[in-house]
Amino acid sequence: MEPWTDQDTIRRILTGCETWAIVGLGDNPARPAYGVAKTLQRAGKRVVPVHPSAATVHGEQGYATLADIPFSVDCVDVFRRADEAGQYADAAVDVGAKAVWFQLDLVDEDAYERATRAGLDMVMDRCPAIELPRLGLG
Repeated sequence: MEPWTDQDTIRRILTGCETWAIVGLGDNPARPAYGVAKTLQRAGKRVVPVHPSAATVHGEQGYATLADIPFSVDCVDVFRRADEAGQYADAAVDVGAKAVWFQLDLVDEDAYERATRAGLDMVMDRCPAIELPRLGLG
């Protein structure tokens, strides 16, 4: 098993992170980020859309970048291409997040090393909308 799929880390993020900045969350209901954000909300999490359009999604104000969010976030959940994802792990460190979550099929071992070395929990190639019910948390 890869270290970024550690079950204790997955559980710690899902139970300990209340505010989730979701990079790539726009107002398009056909996109995976839209449904995952709704699942996180149903599980009692606050979702914060991070998208260049800064659209309001699921009743939450959006922001163009992580740095634009005027309050702290616990987890940065990334819905971006693999060649872009690492910069969001670095931005999560910069904004003081506790954790980074890369969605299904998204693996960047260098970003994992940087984020965990900085003290963040990190999960890759998993989806919280799948993990919450699997662990009996949502």
